[in-house]
Amino acid sequence: MNILAPPRPRLSVEIVFDLVCPWCYLGIRRLMRVLAERHDLQPDLQWRPFLLNPEIAPGGIPRQDWLARKFGGEDRARRLHGTITELGRAEGIAFRFDLLRRIPASLDAHRLLRWAGRHAPVDRLVERLFAAYFCEGLDIGQHATLAMLAGEEGFDQAAALRLLGGAGETEWVHLENLRAHRLGINGVPCFLVDGEHAIAGAQEPEVLERLIEVALAAG
Repeated sequence: MNILAPPRPRLSVEIVFDLVCPWCYLGIRRLMRVLAERHDLQPDLQWRPFLLNPEIAPGGIPRQDWLARKFGGEDRARRLHGTITELGRAEGIAFRFDLLRRIPASLDAHRLLRWAGRHAPVDRLVERLFAAYFCEGLDIGQHATLAMLAGEEGFDQAAALRLLGGAGETEWVHLENLRAHRLGINGVPCFLVDGEHAIAGAQEPEVLERLIEVALAAG
């Protein structure tokens, strides 16, 4: 006798993030691990852009200039990066801050994800972009690099390059960034579950698990 299992409840998760934020990479990796273990749920991920460095022009800036402006120099940054590297190792992320030469503008990477999301889920592409930047030192501000990475994940590389060569999805990224600020989000990552239960930061998996349970109980 076939017994139909009840449908798994859907769980809406908005992820507000920036691709040049190591805490976002760490926090999202933890979230994905938690969701992968919840076989009772159907997570619906919505990727929302946040521009941490909106003042950076296309082409990016030398990493040393950015470190001096943001941290006051290399020493403080090295300590912070050491902490992130240790936390990342526990999640299977091999951060290589020593490979980073430039800090890219992230606008085009977010534009790419918006375009790609119109054709297929972009969860794997998000992971690929993070890994390319933080683990391989690739410049994800370069159109050719972005299109190549999209191609690796099954998207049309030539179409991606055409998109990036124009202004498509630029307004959407800026509007989403403005929306995040209007919601009071001033740091990322930020996770919004079922539209009303939010938490910011690269939280421990146990904290994310509790947030999901609260959202399910309220739903």
